[in-house]
Amino acid sequence: MSTEHLSHGHGENGRPVHQDVSFEKTDVSTSPIIKFLIYLGIGVVFSYLLTFGVYKGLRSYWVNDHTPPLPIRMETGPTIPPEPRMQGMPGHLTDPQQDLRDKLKADTEANNKLVWVDQKEGIAQIPVKDAMQLIVEKGLPAVTPPPAEKK
Repeated sequence: MSTEHLSHGHGENGRPVHQDVSFEKTDVSTSPIIKFLIYLGIGVVFSYLLTFGVYKGLRSYWVNDHTPPLPIRMETGPTIPPEPRMQGMPGHLTDPQQDLRDKLKADTEANNKLVWVDQKEGIAQIPVKDAMQLIVEKGLPAVTPPPAEKK
């Protein structure tokens, strides 16, 4: 470390003076920042006043001038959509789940009954399980291929 006295100190206007270091006059000019903040504050206050004025105007319109629509008479009942109505929609009087259960039950009964379709011709309807068992035992009838077309 050197013991000699360096020449440094303060010069004009209290700014530091040093032989090896130079200093900027000023780093940042604050006047544009302050002007921006003032304009921003004025803009925010103006926006608030404008919004508050619109609010007060609309509120006075709704309180003084607006007439609400007449209430709907409950005597007419609910409105029903036009036909055909889908199951489960308003106006459809049956339960879609019960409709499905009824259809499955009717299909199962139709597949399991033994009835004559045409007794004179000898055509009968037999249960599906019995028909499948007959096909397994006897096999399907042979199908003759159609005749080939001549070109």
